[in-house]
This record gives sequence, structure tokens and C-alpha cells, in this order.
Amino acid sequence: MLKLNALLLIALLWLCGCSKSAPTSPATGSSASNMSNASAPVSADEPVDKKLQELAGSGATNCGHLKSQTVPEMDAAGKCVMQGAQQKKPFYVAYELPGMIIAIAGNAQGKLFSVQSQPSAEGGLATVPCPAELRIAPSGRATCYSPGTFPMGMDANHGGSMTKPPTGANPHKGLGIPAPGNANPHKTPPAAPAKQS
Repeated sequence: MLKLNALLLIALLWLCGCSKSAPTSPATGSSASNMSNASAPVSADEPVDKKLQELAGSGATNCGHLKSQTVPEMDAAGKCVMQGAQQKKPFYVAYELPGMIIAIAGNAQGKLFSVQSQPSAEGGLATVPCPAELRIAPSGRATCYSPGTFPMGMDANHGGSMTKPPTGANPHKGLGIPAPGNANPHKTPPAAPAKQS
């Protein structure tokens, strides 16, 4: 009887584990007929996708919600985005990165928007009109930020939600590292000039 209960439990868990739906993947190919239409409903736990559909408008092409950064997916999404922008057809794409989602939406009027999940923003999302021309970055992601610039409060050293301490305190205090502007304690001081008579 114990073996039968264990077997039934294993079978039940196996069936539950197999009922997950497949993840969203970007459209493949470069033709518009291969792109997926955004008419499918979006779940309530995807505020980024809802915002993208709102910005892009009805009938927008879903170029993908990429959870991985594989080359085939990135290439397909990039082609889809660039084609939609060139033809002024509504589209959107989202890229999941560690701790955030960054996304782009374009509408039928050719307006482009950048969306980023940010806990500090209203509704957890920050949305701005694209500040530069749409391009494919070296990472393979579609972006509308100029090379060397970082979206919505991010800089080269820190993520968007990480800021310098407001007090200006030395973050290295207690580690034996001198504060910036102090002399190197390991360097021997230069010899005093000899007195001339």
C-alpha cells in the first residue's frame, strides 16, 4: 500500500510538472508573415508586456520576450524590430536581464519608446521616448540609446537602482584602503633636497 501511494504521488507530480506552457519566443525569419500578432492575451503578472502593447497599439507585432540571450533568438528579434520600425508597423520586444527587463515599442506613427522595469518608478516601470535612432547593439539587443550612453539612470559602473551613498562616505572604509586624494601610505617619501652653502 505504501509503494502504491508513493507511485501515485510521483505520477501526480510528474503530470503537474508537464503542464507548464512553453516560454514565449521571438518571431523567426525576416518576413512579416512569420511575425506573431499581439492579439493573444497577456497575463496580469506581465506589466511590461501590457505597457508595450499599450504603447505599440492594436495589431502590434510581438518580436519576442526573450528570457535567454541565444544568438538565433536575438537575431530573429532584432530583424523583427528593425523591419517593424522601417515599415512603420507597430511592434514590441522585451529582453529579460538579471534583475530587470528592458524593452522597446514602436507604434504606427513611427514613434519609439523605451520601457524598463524599475522598482523605484511608478508602477514599477519607467517609460521614455527613445532618445536616439533605433539600432542593434553589439550585445545583439535592439536599443534606441547612443553607444556609450545608458538607459534611464544607469551608468557604466552601477545598475539603475544602485546609487552612490548620499553622505559621500568612503565605501571602502575599514578595508585598509585610503580615501581618494590621500597619499599612498606604502610609497616612501622623496628625499629632502640637500642644503647648499
